[in-house]
Amino acid sequence: MRAAVGIWRWRRNPLRRATDLCEAWLALVAALLIVTAAPAVGWVTGALTEESLRQAIRVQRLQRHATTATVLAPAEFPRPTAFDPETAAADGRRRAVAAKWTAPDGSRHSGTVPTTLPAPRPGDTFPLWTDGSGRMVPRPMDTATAEVHAALAGVGAALAWGLLVECARRLVLWRLVRRRHAALDRAWAAVGPDWGRTGAGS
Repeated sequence: MRAAVGIWRWRRNPLRRATDLCEAWLALVAALLIVTAAPAVGWVTGALTEESLRQAIRVQRLQRHATTATVLAPAEFPRPTAFDPETAAADGRRRAVAAKWTAPDGSRHSGTVPTTLPAPRPGDTFPLWTDGSGRMVPRPMDTATAEVHAALAGVGAALAWGLLVECARRLVLWRLVRRRHAALDRAWAAVGPDWGRTGAGS
């Protein structure tokens, strides 16, 4: 709105410089690009991200299999060599147990795995995700998580587009201001030596 008002104000103003009108048009074009293109960029990015994540979910569901593990005994996670806050927080929510499970190919496996059981005891069972050979893997991403990630990607892309347009506007504006100052310097260099002299027309 301010850009449109600026264009109307400079339309027939005798004090208008070429850079003034150009600056007003630049602000209007930047505003239109942000208002119209940013939502489109965000929507396209979100849609493409969601489709990519849905494809990844389909692949994960083909490659990862849910099985049931049986607790053999309590265990401990290997201690990290350096303190990691994220690892420490995760270990506070999970418990390690020695467990056994059967892979989709029928092979039997055992090892130390994490569980969310509050007080695991020998014989307790819990779900475990493995690949085709029985190695433990994270559970597949769910659709709701994919939608959240896609929405965040769309919002981020829209914000990035707006930031890019604003940076471009400021860069062009900086060049316009430099041209304006250069023109003023040339004008002052032309009339400066005669400024204030009698009969110089000042």
